[in-house]
Amino acid sequence: MNIQAFYHQPKSNYCFALDENTVVIRFRTEKNNVKTVQLVYGDKYKWDEEHHTVTMQLERSDEFFDYYISEVHAPNINFRLSYIFTLENDQEKLYFTEWGPQHEIDPKELHLHYFNFPYLNEVDVHKIPEWVKDAVFYQIFPERFHNGDSKNDPDTTECWDTGIPARENFFGGDIDGIIEKIDHISDLGINAIYMTPVFKSTTNHKYDTTDYFQIDPHFGDNETLKRLVDACHAKGIKVVLDAVFNHCGYMFDKFQDVVEKGTDSPYYNWFYIKEWPIDFDEITYQTFGFEPKMPKLNTSNPEVIDYLLEVATYWIEYANIDGWRLDVANEIDHEFWRKFRTAVKSVKPDAYIVGEIWHNAQPWLLGDQFDGSMNYPFTRACLQYFAWNKGTPREFSEMINTNIVRYTRQANIAMLNLLDSHDTPRFLTESGGNKDALKMAAMFQMTFEGAPSIYYATEIGMEGENDPDCRRPMRWNKDTWDNDVYEFYKNIIRIRHENIEFRQGDFRFVEHDQILIYFKTHKESDSVVLMNRTNEKHEVSLPVESDELRDLLYDRDYSVTDGMLTFTINPKEIHAIKVR
Repeated sequence: MNIQAFYHQPKSNYCFALDENTVVIRFRTEKNNVKTVQLVYGDKYKWDEEHHTVTMQLERSDEFFDYYISEVHAPNINFRLSYIFTLENDQEKLYFTEWGPQHEIDPKELHLHYFNFPYLNEVDVHKIPEWVKDAVFYQIFPERFHNGDSKNDPDTTECWDTGIPARENFFGGDIDGIIEKIDHISDLGINAIYMTPVFKSTTNHKYDTTDYFQIDPHFGDNETLKRLVDACHAKGIKVVLDAVFNHCGYMFDKFQDVVEKGTDSPYYNWFYIKEWPIDFDEITYQTFGFEPKMPKLNTSNPEVIDYLLEVATYWIEYANIDGWRLDVANEIDHEFWRKFRTAVKSVKPDAYIVGEIWHNAQPWLLGDQFDGSMNYPFTRACLQYFAWNKGTPREFSEMINTNIVRYTRQANIAMLNLLDSHDTPRFLTESGGNKDALKMAAMFQMTFEGAPSIYYATEIGMEGENDPDCRRPMRWNKDTWDNDVYEFYKNIIRIRHENIEFRQGDFRFVEHDQILIYFKTHKESDSVVLMNRTNEKHEVSLPVESDELRDLLYDRDYSVTDGMLTFTINPKEIHAIKVR
């Protein structure tokens, strides 16, 4: 056996509390290298009297590794868990302990070899908001969604239908515009929206906040936001705002006080000042990236912590918002985010906290900081397979599986799965205008683990290169919509809402050379999804337990012969078949 591939770590995505009574344990081996993995576990205080052995199940595989999984329940461990692994293939048997691989273990030293989950403390369980499990998000860039109040337009507002997005220009979108178009959002099947920043700033994107307690006057006022939240809640739609706490805007009054007074300013240590007087061109202070308009906040300063936590709780208490998306979340210290979670959950326990992290977000997703993160690794996999037509179904499944095992089960359910956003080219542009690619990616997004997030106007077939082109004004003339894409989105969102396995079910790929196939299973019902990305027909045969199968996309029945579903899948075709 390839012992170098063995891996396990307690108190991580390899060993975590699922709930108050369950611990989930994973173990990694080289792919196709180990025949059997067993978990030997018990309470360390009475191991000699009672311990248990279970065979771990193969959870999933990626390019290099197999991942095995088991659940251990509190009645068998009295909330204390100690354990080791036994591994076998046709040639040998090994133990894997905290001290690594062992051919033998001296019984007198067994207590030194245990991995330990010392105690299942309820407060340590990563609890995610229940509503997120059923959410379909719609991301809105307010300045480009709809102009509902022309009286608050900037002086330089461009023509909505003919203007070209630029870094600095304005089109007049506002919060009243979102309220006016809430029926479009609701009719699509959306039950949660995430808006990019709405607080006072100098730019169209509002990521340079100058007043955290005031809605930008070009978007409305504080009462306007409250009206939006009330209107959304009346239609069963949650509202998540964007928190920009890594940095502020250059015109933020606290930073301007430093610009004016230097070390005499009481806010000098709110920032990372390298040299004073402040030099905008030489950037004599730490910033987001190298953007002088965005001074970095010192989130280890107790005064800054208190200020930002007040911001976070104020908008929940004042406007009844349902959560926060956290900008540049990975550049802020973990201790701040722990305090943030405590503050937010104290005023709204089911508030959703989702971080902007473009890479492996595991250190932030263990239950003490965020509920989930923006799942850009998911985006990358979908771009490669669907938009760019790269790789095989097996290679796509391996990328997805690698991402799944990075996280706990709760974190996977709370991930925000997106195909595009205000920071990326639009998916339809990435695919070269290929609607079939968008449909397949959207179907995968709607039936995968986690919360799907649709970037405004993707549902009507809008294209756009990278920022600023991806921030074009929403087209409200329905004659300009791709109605085929729009109706497809409405249909798959409906299917997600009506079938619990697509929202909360377990996920498993089925290997096939040409067709992407995966099952979603839940205790109440199961479905299988099949997609043919190729330009050729293919025969598919799948073992199923039911004799009554229904295609949810085409409202079609299938017959089963000798426990096998056999049919032909045409080029670019998608099927979602209810099998139980």
